[in-house]
Amino acid sequence: MAAPKTSRLYIIGAGFAGQTLAREIRTKAVFGELVAFLDDDPEKIGRRIDQVPVLGPIQDVAQLLRMNPADEAIIAMPGASREYLGELYNTLKQAGFQQIRILPGISQIIEGDAHLIQTRSIDPQDLLGRTPVAVNLKESLRYLRGKRVLITGAGGSIGSELCRQLLSGGAQRLYLFGHGENAIYMIDRELHLLQEEGVGEKASIVPVIGELKDRDYMDYIIGKLKADVIFHTAAYKHVPMMEENPVAAIENNVLGTDNLLYAARANGVKRFVLISTDKAVDPVSVYGASKYLCEQLVLRASSAQEDTHYMVVRFGNVLGSRGSIVPLFQKQIEKGGPVTVTHPDMRRWFMTIPEACSLVLKAGGVGENGRLYLLDMGEPIAIREMAEQMIRFYGFEPETDIKIEYIGLRNGERLDEPLWGDGEVPVDTEFPRIKRVERKSQENPIDMNALMAELKPICCYTQDNPGVYRDSRALRDALHRVIPTLTTPDTSYGY
Repeated sequence: MAAPKTSRLYIIGAGFAGQTLAREIRTKAVFGELVAFLDDDPEKIGRRIDQVPVLGPIQDVAQLLRMNPADEAIIAMPGASREYLGELYNTLKQAGFQQIRILPGISQIIEGDAHLIQTRSIDPQDLLGRTPVAVNLKESLRYLRGKRVLITGAGGSIGSELCRQLLSGGAQRLYLFGHGENAIYMIDRELHLLQEEGVGEKASIVPVIGELKDRDYMDYIIGKLKADVIFHTAAYKHVPMMEENPVAAIENNVLGTDNLLYAARANGVKRFVLISTDKAVDPVSVYGASKYLCEQLVLRASSAQEDTHYMVVRFGNVLGSRGSIVPLFQKQIEKGGPVTVTHPDMRRWFMTIPEACSLVLKAGGVGENGRLYLLDMGEPIAIREMAEQMIRFYGFEPETDIKIEYIGLRNGERLDEPLWGDGEVPVDTEFPRIKRVERKSQENPIDMNALMAELKPICCYTQDNPGVYRDSRALRDALHRVIPTLTTPDTSYGY
């Protein structure tokens, strides 16, 4: 994170966040030399803040740089809109800055928790989509103070950001649960480094390597850790890949969630929050079907628990998650294209990972037992338009410099992803961008006990019924009977 000692820095924004960064730069010369603040506020321009001059307006940065050279800019304007950030980025880039960094995590910054270690190079996801809602994290996370919190999939995109924000919650312990050793190692080290630099509070951080699919182990480990709260983000998520590996998707996502719920109920976990997806609505993919069934399992478990808060939080795509289109487009642009888009009319809902996680943590505290909540995703974005914006971000012109190639829908994909189904009604809550989903009465509710009994021998070998083990055709047939929107393809890989 540190810049070379020879770096000369401008801080864009002379407000509280910028001043906090300036003090840290002054005490840690390794980050470089602070040349000036750059701001548009006429009351600040011409003044000095802690002996650092405030220059401006920002649009004159090219001229200011000739008089006060610098090679790096740090944007410290956590309240700036996406539109303004886009204009600011273009202004700084044209002025000739070699590196432009940004201070992300608007929730933490608003509460005065600004640190240089939180800065990173600006990238397209900072400029795409709508302006995130500001969530007061310290207020939102009061319900976790002194608690033991377990995050499954802690090394993933959503899980790791939940962990970063949970540092501000005053939890007694954070259990980082996952089956990927390297991913858990990386988030464990990052959280410790953040704590060393003064970010958040001093929760104990405990990495836990384990497997959701092992029912006995999950019962053992949840009892051993004495977790009070579970945020369940772990899942296989790649739609086309799960179409080719449907048994693995159901085994990990559905049976894994069932094992976790069993362990949570048996060991007195009071609060359980499942992260779900718009692909669970009238699902057409195995991944979507798996998440729909996970929703059903959690809502069913809530009815059997007293004095608990078991709930589901559903939302659409997040910008920059692993395997999403943003990093894919980045790699395609870096190699000169083409940028591949499935269909010119495909649209998706998007929000930033920090905003989604802030709202999940808020919902986890205010949500009621047995409820399904929906994050307000704003308006859907055309993937074609997103590709064009990203191409321009890197200084190229769509079609002229970088071609866009349409490759067609893959198995399990559809042009639009609805956020709620025909049998659901979204209802506003008192909390911005959090809706409650009311379900209409189901004429033929799923018999989850019978379905699980049918799925288990397909996923796990049994001597009583060895013939169906890993039979993807039998799996799809079983799913289709309870989820008619899920089609059974002509081909079957057998795994």
